[in-house]
Amino acid sequence: MKENAKKITQAHGAGGRDSAELMRDVFGKHFSNNILDKLEDGAVLPWNVAARPVVSTDSFVVKPIEFRGGDIGKLSVCGTVNDLLMMGAIPKYLTCGFVLEEGLEIATLERVVASMAATARAAGVLIVAGDTKVIESSAKANEGGGGLLIGASGIGSLRDGATPSASNARPGDAVVVSGNLGDHHACILSARMGIENDIASDCAILRETTDSLLDNGIDVHVMRDVTRGGLGTVLNEIAALSDVTVELSEIDIPVNAGVAAFCGVMGLDPLYMGNEGKMIAIVPKEQAARAVNLMRATDTGRNARVIGEILLPSERDRNLVAMKTKVGGTRRINALFGEGLPRIC
Repeated sequence: MKENAKKITQAHGAGGRDSAELMRDVFGKHFSNNILDKLEDGAVLPWNVAARPVVSTDSFVVKPIEFRGGDIGKLSVCGTVNDLLMMGAIPKYLTCGFVLEEGLEIATLERVVASMAATARAAGVLIVAGDTKVIESSAKANEGGGGLLIGASGIGSLRDGATPSASNARPGDAVVVSGNLGDHHACILSARMGIENDIASDCAILRETTDSLLDNGIDVHVMRDVTRGGLGTVLNEIAALSDVTVELSEIDIPVNAGVAAFCGVMGLDPLYMGNEGKMIAIVPKEQAARAVNLMRATDTGRNARVIGEILLPSERDRNLVAMKTKVGGTRRINALFGEGLPRIC
């Protein structure tokens, strides 16, 4: 950290000249659009009253705030937009709230804001409202500060005919995953522990992949992004909400070789590791091969594959998630219990 670098102080949160300069020179510089530039207390949206709005909200506390493959700004847009996409919505607008800690370098903040703006443009959404607060440093004396938290909300409109829901999985469906598991989790943990490797976060907007399914007539029953808690937790939630059994095939679970090696050393299970650019789609079995091919034609779905199926539950195994292992056994997959890795998103 440079001695003379400009840093966030309490004055930047006081509402005076320093606050105005921060808004103009950092946020206004990168987020400028004809709605936000009015600087009102709220955003008036050009909304078609016939459209069915879909709203999502999320908070982002990842540490470190910059990492291989992304940063907290990119992550906040991807995470919020992806939640809308999983509902079958077309994302349109974002709002965001920044909580800045004393000692944060303004240059770091600007990199994050620029990254967030670029990701929003790529996602086709406008950032239309926001807020900034400054808090005291949580660091010990002489250790500096520099924390940054972001809260974001997304607004979109539901596609005509789109009905994906975690309660819609049906016996006979296939479970498709868009790509390798665990990349983001392994990237953040490596950075936190100072471990040198080439693992990068999979942080990405999933719009191209969801569009490939919904624009081409795939009857998508469920879409979920695989974030905190990992695939195992997501599938347990779906099994409970849909009252079905999920059966996975271990040999078909895709994991990057570097992540697999990292997991072996660290004693981690990719089924419980978070991602920020992967999703599952549950579709009728007869459409699964076509769904995989459509997803593989996109950047974020190029490693898609069928990893399991939905079964009718019996009284004994109701709402169960099970996995056929590589050695021919069966392993029960429970939801994540206790603390995995905090602050990965």
